[in-house]
Amino acid sequence: MAELEIINLHVSAADKEILRGVDLNVEAGEIHALMGPNGSGKSTLANAIMGNPALEVTEGKIIFKGEDITEASPDERSRLGLFMAFQYPVAIPGVTVTKYLRMVMNAHREARGEEEISLKEFRQTVEQAMELTNVPKEFSSRYLNDGFSGGEKKRLEILQLALQKPGIAVLDETDSGLDIDALNVVSRGVNTVRDETGMGVLIITHYKRILDHVKPDRVSIIADGRIVKEGGPELVDQLESEGYGWITGDEEAAEPASA
Repeated sequence: MAELEIINLHVSAADKEILRGVDLNVEAGEIHALMGPNGSGKSTLANAIMGNPALEVTEGKIIFKGEDITEASPDERSRLGLFMAFQYPVAIPGVTVTKYLRMVMNAHREARGEEEISLKEFRQTVEQAMELTNVPKEFSSRYLNDGFSGGEKKRLEILQLALQKPGIAVLDETDSGLDIDALNVVSRGVNTVRDETGMGVLIITHYKRILDHVKPDRVSIIADGRIVKEGGPELVDQLESEGYGWITGDEEAAEPASA
């Protein structure tokens, strides 16, 4: 059984159907890339997996570790071991990175029936994770994402990934807005955490460049709210050379995946 199973998922937002019967699974330890043109439903699927209340699941199921979580709250899903890195992380002025990270770690420890982490252990754990993900220690005293560049926000999310060690990480266009240095840092962090923890990764993008660094084991292509093709890494190269026109049937709208 796959770690994460999406079965015939139909999802609507504001009475408009966006996902029209998505079937997809992510195995433990694998990198599964989800690609597709803008407006195809990629981010909607990511948010549906995490239980965004603005979305309505009208049909289908989301199964995580054998448990039906279709009706579970976002908090419950996170505590079970799902993680999402957002395309546009939100700033929270007044809440330091240190305070936020400790709160998140304690919430997960509580879900496992463990006591709150001591300040000494917390500092050691965060310092190790910062070293692992190449995040500067001065991030700790800054307010969460407040005044952070796009690259800094994404690096902080990879730090959270390293601390939470989820079963499945959903990375929603994590490469968006990153320069090459930030992309390298983020990619190394994802690969390192995956190698150390065996987590599965669903990496969502419509460009190839991050997949040159985080190598997918499988690739699924979504268009018009459905998975229309599945295969291996060779699909990424095909999209780069031919764009999405051969998938959507609209050659004029072909969008090279290397753009």
